[in-house]
Amino acid sequence: MSAESKMSLLASAREKAVVASPARERLALLFDEGTFTELDAFAKAAGGSAGVVTGYGAVEGTTVFAFAQDKSDANGAVGRVQAAKIKKVYDLAVKTGSPVVGIYDSFGAALTEGNDALAAYGEMLLCGNSLSGVVPQVSVVAGVCAGCAAMLAAGADFVVMSKKAELFLTPAKGEGTADNAAKAGVAHIVEKDADAAIAKARHLVSMMPQNNLSSLPIFDFAASGLEASLTAACESGDIKAADLVKAVFDADSAVELLGGFDDSVYTAMATLGGFTCGVVATEGGALNARSCAKAARLMQVCDAFQIPVVTFVNTCGFQAGESGHNPLRMVREAAKLAHVYAEATTPKIAVVTGKAYGPAYVAMAGKNAGADLVLAWPSAVISALKPETAAAILHGDDVTKNKDMAAVTADYIAGEASPYQASADGTVDDVIDPANTRNLLISALDMLSGKRVTKLPKKHGNLPL
Repeated sequence: MSAESKMSLLASAREKAVVASPARERLALLFDEGTFTELDAFAKAAGGSAGVVTGYGAVEGTTVFAFAQDKSDANGAVGRVQAAKIKKVYDLAVKTGSPVVGIYDSFGAALTEGNDALAAYGEMLLCGNSLSGVVPQVSVVAGVCAGCAAMLAAGADFVVMSKKAELFLTPAKGEGTADNAAKAGVAHIVEKDADAAIAKARHLVSMMPQNNLSSLPIFDFAASGLEASLTAACESGDIKAADLVKAVFDADSAVELLGGFDDSVYTAMATLGGFTCGVVATEGGALNARSCAKAARLMQVCDAFQIPVVTFVNTCGFQAGESGHNPLRMVREAAKLAHVYAEATTPKIAVVTGKAYGPAYVAMAGKNAGADLVLAWPSAVISALKPETAAAILHGDDVTKNKDMAAVTADYIAGEASPYQASADGTVDDVIDPANTRNLLISALDMLSGKRVTKLPKKHGNLPL
């Protein structure tokens, strides 16, 4: 047979193997145009295809590996062959230090394969867990994501769901919705449909370094032009966390994460001076168990990839207790947050914009949390206890000297709890003009770009239960 005939047969076989499918269409949306290369296109399972399309390509010029389950073939049933294809994606990601995107749309295991299907899931879970913190992983739940696949998807750094998708361990009518996944903290972002979810995953991957040893990507950027509005916010003491981030960070760069999980803390990935940062901004109220988990989760992801974290602190402390829970539950959750912040070695900058009371300040902004730089607005109130309580303990006798408690508290805030006093005793590094926050943060990030910290040798720290 001539070389031309062989090539013709190969082309014919490839054409039969590579047919149009939702999975291939989704991968085309993920990758830069014309860069996708499919892997194991000829792999077969039980006389049909493997129910998954795998391969690699470029996302904004960076190599990324991906798999997309193909529900159009045997409902995307997961078996030995599908697991082998996905495992190859992870193996190549390990060798090349490249991100992985998984697009999930399958009703579950191939029951005809029995225990082989369980082993297949086990292999995939092991691969995903082994790569955690080594390369960025993003899960896109485009359809049904059931059983063990739900655990695999949830183990990624970011989970983006289509509004129409479902995610669950065991079937329960109406419980596996995207809205419920967002409320549970499983889905970081919910988009209107699968195409929008893939576009968001593409954007998130582009914001991340290629792996835990790579430098951060650099973006073109423009300032929001809202910096001057921060002075008015400082004077009024009233600014929403999302508006604060919008004013300080690069224009239109913030991607909010876990917005449906808790609204007392705002978390996002954004760029500042063209470099990716994690952002945690409290809303002024008390921190509850969910807000602690939300802030800690972002810090863990950022620390794994040496992404700087900027924390805007405005909180009256940790919540005393939550309805239906043991009041001491907050001790556990606060300890988790403090542990994650203290253990992180990525650059950490805190800006105290309002209230910063007691343990919450220590956990998120204090030098004991390993903050590299702590700045404060003139509106900051930094106190070991709530000012009313501290003033009553320290200056309660003044109430008898023609002063009411409100006046005594005001004097305490203006004096002992002021940011200038905190700067004088080294609790904060500087009191800054709010309008200059952006410029000072860019300068600080540049200064900290070479930060390297060696920790005590250990396998890992142990979080509270």
